[in-house]
Amino acid sequence: MSTNSQGIIIRPACPEDVDIIVMFNAAMALETERRRLDLATLRKGTLAFLGNPQYGFYIVAELPENRNNKVAGQLMITYEWSDWRNAVFWWVQSVYVAPDKRRQGIFRAMHDHINMQAKADPRVCGIRLYVERENHRAQTVYQRVGLTPSVYTVFEQDFVLGHGVLQQ
Repeated sequence: MSTNSQGIIIRPACPEDVDIIVMFNAAMALETERRRLDLATLRKGTLAFLGNPQYGFYIVAELPENRNNKVAGQLMITYEWSDWRNAVFWWVQSVYVAPDKRRQGIFRAMHDHINMQAKADPRVCGIRLYVERENHRAQTVYQRVGLTPSVYTVFEQDFVLGHGVLQQ
């Protein structure tokens, strides 16, 4: 757990955070891709992730003025092995900050936290993230914290689309 100069508390997520993580992920999918996620599948997937640290981890951000330290943001890290570097990239995923808590430095605090952790771990060779092509607001935020566009374009074959994901 860490607290930045603004008092934003960053801590590892735990299974008790599942409801807010599910709510945030569903809101993010709707906001960024206009997709309605199946909440039962999302909940099972989130609990599976939280219960399997080999997949990665979530961190959550809490603001000091919230009496019950209500979660205001989240960020998920997954791992990618790089044989070129003999080390792991941390992939930033599932970034979400509650709309009424945006522009208060919450993402920056989460990014600074994982950046510091990653740099201190000799097994980590870098941080990567992908962002929806049309999400220019998020791209601007990511560039402000020092992330730069990669030379790579992501391609995919999604075997689950249509199973657990409802398109609008």
